[in-house]
Amino acid sequence: MTAAAASLTPDVALSDADRALLERRRRLLGPSYRLFYEEPVHLVRGEGVWLYDADGRRYLDAYNNVASVGHCHPVVVDAIARQSATLNTHTRYLHEGILDFAEDLLGEFPGELGNVVLTCTGSEANDLALRVARAHTQGTGVIVTSYAYHGVTAALAELSPSLGPAIQPGPHVRYVAAPDPYRDPNAATRFADDVQHALDDLRAHGIRPAAMLVDSILSSDGIVASPPGFLAAAAQRVRAAGALFIADEVQPGFGRTGATMWGFERHGFVPDLVTLGKPMGNGHPVAAVVARPEVMLAFGTQMRYFNTFGGNPVSCAAAAAVLNVIRDERLRDNAASTGALLGDALRDLAKRYEGMGDVRGAGLFVGVELVTDRATRAPDAGLASRVVNGMRRRGVLISASGPHANVLKIRPPLVFRSEHVSMLVATLDEVLRETA
Repeated sequence: MTAAAASLTPDVALSDADRALLERRRRLLGPSYRLFYEEPVHLVRGEGVWLYDADGRRYLDAYNNVASVGHCHPVVVDAIARQSATLNTHTRYLHEGILDFAEDLLGEFPGELGNVVLTCTGSEANDLALRVARAHTQGTGVIVTSYAYHGVTAALAELSPSLGPAIQPGPHVRYVAAPDPYRDPNAATRFADDVQHALDDLRAHGIRPAAMLVDSILSSDGIVASPPGFLAAAAQRVRAAGALFIADEVQPGFGRTGATMWGFERHGFVPDLVTLGKPMGNGHPVAAVVARPEVMLAFGTQMRYFNTFGGNPVSCAAAAAVLNVIRDERLRDNAASTGALLGDALRDLAKRYEGMGDVRGAGLFVGVELVTDRATRAPDAGLASRVVNGMRRRGVLISASGPHANVLKIRPPLVFRSEHVSMLVATLDEVLRETA
């Protein structure tokens, strides 16, 4: 699916300048950083759904939800510039910006969720949500899905098995397999039962459950969008055990799924805590925890929370601009309509290719599961890798997801339109004809 710079071979088609850049990167940044694609892309500019490399070639970005309202959106850029030129400090002083934004953001949530705490990253938001849950429940046990990604702090790495086999869960962590409705018609019921088993196992080991933390479209587990509502039964089991349900909306939030502003709304329940991140500032580092006030009470009274950059005026201006753009440009509606067009086009294409086993998703968050054949439904990671890299060579950027890295992950900026769908699907058709 992806390739680290260290795996490049001499036959990879890179310019001498880019090879020198790669070597400089290895020397200065060390081995931890990874690059997308067998042939890394050297990007220098972005606009809307397009990214441009150092040679001026443009790429259709069908992967980046960070620039959720489009790369370098002028409304967001202007808001950041104007606030940067006026004042930027922290939340230990009174300032209207954070309060105006908090009211606006909370207005997009169900009324039960009445508090917001701003951070810089989704990792920080998830870390804070866990602290809040543990203070409220006096428990420590946490349940996550078996190929989840929730962040990069020490606490969250062991809750992010997708980071690799070197990640080992602590004694207070339980993994549950994500539902697989493509292969199991009883996946939703089985998922709730697996959550109950994890809760029971924590109790059996003398560990009080604190929370279940779930990405509401299970992005890293292979994109699980159906049946809508399957998370509600799991949340009911979690709450019956005295724990909290934390909805990680870093990837599916902000209108991404089209039908609703937040992924959890598709499941018909209100979480206890919601975490936000990547798309919130369209590339500017701003994130948040949204919570039921009664859940925040113990944490807020027992200890203080301060984040030097979280909630600063520039971050609030960026986030406020993003919300305005989503509403003013009706991007949630666009995610629904363009996403439906994309899903239909991909399903039509799948009729011609045995390897396209399943097309699923919600709005502009689509997964295409690639298999060796439809009879066995065996995951085909090799085909997925060839497709992702073949698309990149033709100027369309996507990625792959899931425990077998065989689910094409298509998650473009919310300004993606019908003409971009046509380009993506036509390019995928070309690549599959060559590689499938």
